[in-house]
Amino acid sequence: MQLDEAKSKFIEGWGTLGSAWGVSRTMAQVHALLLVSPNALSTEDIMEQLQISRGNVNMNVRALMDWGIVRKELRPGERREFFSAEKDIHRVATLILQERRKRELEPIMRVLGEISQVEPSPTSTPEETEAFTKMIASVQSFANFANSAASTLIKADENWFLSTFMKLMRPG
Repeated sequence: MQLDEAKSKFIEGWGTLGSAWGVSRTMAQVHALLLVSPNALSTEDIMEQLQISRGNVNMNVRALMDWGIVRKELRPGERREFFSAEKDIHRVATLILQERRKRELEPIMRVLGEISQVEPSPTSTPEETEAFTKMIASVQSFANFANSAASTLIKADENWFLSTFMKLMRPG
């Protein structure tokens, strides 16, 4: 397989993976392109290679920058902006985990905390209240476990054992 074909397959595959994880396909494709590009790319480069509009590039690059996995590079004498992706895939995974935790897990944990103590309403039965309270406690327990696991993974670099283990797991 030629490099261009392999690059194209990777970008398509990463786009499919991204959409399965709840990220727009195009955003994942922009990220994939930047991942496999040895040098930073301009908005025009991304537009040309992915055949997408300037607005689409700008929107997706900004979102990727918000996630912390893409950065802007300025070049002396250039008016154009250039963008590059974090190349350490383990760092990328950690940054994505941090952002997903902030955007998804923390808000639901706040809601669960607010609704964990409920009083029966005039129209509910004691059984309904008990069933609701048990289910919320179960979801809250799982959310706490997920949060704890995420914290452990995010702080792996601060922990010698986990850091060493993660380094051993890295290919190459």
